[in-house]
Amino acid sequence: MKIIIGNKNYSSWSLRAWLALKATGLPFDEVLIDLDAPDTAERIAAHSAAGRVPVLVDGDVTVWDSLAIAEYLAEKAPEANLWPTDPAARAVARAIAAEMHSGFGGLRGHFPMNIRRPPAVREPTPAAAADIARVREIWRTARARFGAGGPFLFGAFTIADAFYAPVVSRFATYRIPVGPVEAAYMDAVMAFGPMAEWAEAGRAETWVVPSDEVD
Repeated sequence: MKIIIGNKNYSSWSLRAWLALKATGLPFDEVLIDLDAPDTAERIAAHSAAGRVPVLVDGDVTVWDSLAIAEYLAEKAPEANLWPTDPAARAVARAIAAEMHSGFGGLRGHFPMNIRRPPAVREPTPAAAADIARVREIWRTARARFGAGGPFLFGAFTIADAFYAPVVSRFATYRIPVGPVEAAYMDAVMAFGPMAEWAEAGRAETWVVPSDEVD
């Protein structure tokens, strides 16, 4: 298998799919594409007509959406338990992953993922503040109801954690105030081996996407 991803410093959707793939333990190659280069569109189009990253290629199968990639991997590597085994927990995990996949535009737009940015406060817009409150509620609720078996939202690491990992990074970068439950969860995500590996690579990148550099 191979996964086509964008800049590790900025590409939150690439991070989500890459974390899910790492969590399977399956071997893979990665193709890293600078998202602000003259040939970016051409390079992505060589792998997917959709024109976006991430893209997963597994033999003659190509999957070009992060949530679809995660679902494909959950079926390919069932032993990895990328979704919780309990039906109620699995339903909630799918719901909150889908909510992240389709929503939180205020948070995304105002707080772009930028692992390399020195941590500093950026005041939220009203839309971003509403999204922050919802994310914090999701984390607290999942941890209280399903998190007894480990430090992640459903105890063990799942696709839901992969989908909220870029938000954890954003909260840390922009010093978003959180309570103790959310802070402990953020610490667990940032200490997760694959997440730490990605963040280290992101900090080492020299590519710059001007639109994702905010004061």
